[in-house]
Amino acid sequence: MLITIHPKDPEPRKIRMVVERLNAGAVVVCPTDTVYAFVCSAHQPRAIEQVARLKGVKPNKADLSLICRDLSQLSLYARAIDTASFRIMKHALPGPYTFIVPASTEIPKLFKNNKHTVGIRVPDNNIALAIVQELGHALVVASVHDPDKVVEYTTDPERIDEHLGHTVDLVIDGGIGGLEGSTVIDLTQGAPVVLREGKGPVDELL
Repeated sequence: MLITIHPKDPEPRKIRMVVERLNAGAVVVCPTDTVYAFVCSAHQPRAIEQVARLKGVKPNKADLSLICRDLSQLSLYARAIDTASFRIMKHALPGPYTFIVPASTEIPKLFKNNKHTVGIRVPDNNIALAIVQELGHALVVASVHDPDKVVEYTTDPERIDEHLGHTVDLVIDGGIGGLEGSTVIDLTQGAPVVLREGKGPVDELL
């Protein structure tokens, strides 16, 4: 099912409908400020397993990230973030970055693994932020395309629906998306380490 949501001023009624689906265990294709992504509620274990399967990995091995509405929500999912790291994140977010941070005790419960780190995103995208705001907790997120492959159809929600609509509950049309993933920065090593250069520039951050 394809649903069009205004990218600048998301309609509250449509956002509530998406959130109702997410709370019932749905997996949704959602725009971000980089690429279109699979998202689901962080409180729905079966949906998280489905997102992992869509990425072709076992749930306990999947490197899935979380979309938070802002940095204040971060404390539920991360711990021991030093002042310098927090300053970098505050400067960069919302924006096209994924920050790898020390995980709180919530993360092994969510992802059924023993990982001590988690990727955090606060995308500069009104639809994604409206959904996570209405949801009241984080979204689990994984990009629709493999980061090593450029797949043209993944920029167009109508074509995503054609190719992947049968594998998810809902595809949100928020306009044409990008092909470049987020810049991934590891903040768990003391000094920040760029793991992948993507859409977000690093010069002004590091």
